[in-house]
Amino acid sequence: MTGPSVAMVAGEKSGDLLASALLAGLAERSFFDPGGKAAGIGGDAMAAQGFENWWHIDALSVRGYLEVLPALPRLLWMRSRLRRRVLEWRPDLFIGVDAPDFNLDLELALRAAGQRVVHFISPSIWAWRRERIKKIRQAVDHMLLVFPFEAELYRDAGIAATYVGHPLADLIAPHSDRVHLRLGLGLDEHRPVIALLPGSRPDEVRFMAATFLQTAVWLLQREASLQFVVPAANSALGKVLEGLRSQLPEAAAQHIHIVQGRAHEALGACDNALIASGTATLEAAFFHRPMVIAYKMSALSFRLMRKRGYLPYVGLPNILCGEFVVPELLQDQAQPEALGQALLDQLNDPNARARLAERFETLHASMRLGCAQRAAEVLIRERERRA
Repeated sequence: MTGPSVAMVAGEKSGDLLASALLAGLAERSFFDPGGKAAGIGGDAMAAQGFENWWHIDALSVRGYLEVLPALPRLLWMRSRLRRRVLEWRPDLFIGVDAPDFNLDLELALRAAGQRVVHFISPSIWAWRRERIKKIRQAVDHMLLVFPFEAELYRDAGIAATYVGHPLADLIAPHSDRVHLRLGLGLDEHRPVIALLPGSRPDEVRFMAATFLQTAVWLLQREASLQFVVPAANSALGKVLEGLRSQLPEAAAQHIHIVQGRAHEALGACDNALIASGTATLEAAFFHRPMVIAYKMSALSFRLMRKRGYLPYVGLPNILCGEFVVPELLQDQAQPEALGQALLDQLNDPNARARLAERFETLHASMRLGCAQRAAEVLIRERERRA
């Protein structure tokens, strides 16, 4: 080993962004000098920070109970191969970034073999599957928390943990130039814009993209001045979205703009958004945008997840605010007419929009704490303990 090193695993597009911010924070603190290395499973944002992808993050982009079954043999093989490779390498730290279904069992095996383990982004034990805290206690040496209320849960469980703020709160500026962003996306600066974000994983797009596009059609029949922007997480999903758009009436399709990546630009440019539940809802809140949250999956997976939940809401903005500040329409409720009406209600209520923007601005400021730098300080201490 020629210098300080970390192995990392991030599990999806949002994890790639989170991990890239962490890598940038480590680089600022000269963590990898001299001649250090970061490698494992990551995405394009991590690669831009010098990360070596043994496997690309797309290989882990599956979700749900039933949906994961066809990919399970491949995932188990990958995890076994990764465990052997990390133990042969013996980096200073292993950092699991989110993706608890993949990472926690991997971390259990690595820590049992003497590898020092840090996990970044706690599993949502406050929302569902609370029993995971027992596995976390065995699997990690230190948990990096991005939500302030999580600290008490880990303190009570006797697990070393540090609240570091949220990296996306740092990445997203407090204010954005909406007109400039619209022009950059090829949108009309004077017409209302709705961003459609049906997810970054193939299964999410399969379950929700058609409904989101049909919602756009429903809305255009009632408000012809609207325009829509749909960020595609990658080129493969872009082709899927293009195919779905081609099936729409031409009068509606011409107002739906599909772009490659550029989700933050779309959120900054929009008046409000229709978003699949997940990290993107928090990003929209950090842009201070009204939104409607939707989610669909197989009926059995949905029933299993609902039975194991503790909170009345699933969207991160609602969870962090402790109430339904934005609508959530899940599973059978997520129909074009209901989604479209909820979006129209937001567009047509400027006072409610202003109150929500103020609420989100306060939330954003409370989590904009220099996450990458705080996390880097913890990781440096953990590396010193390992030595």
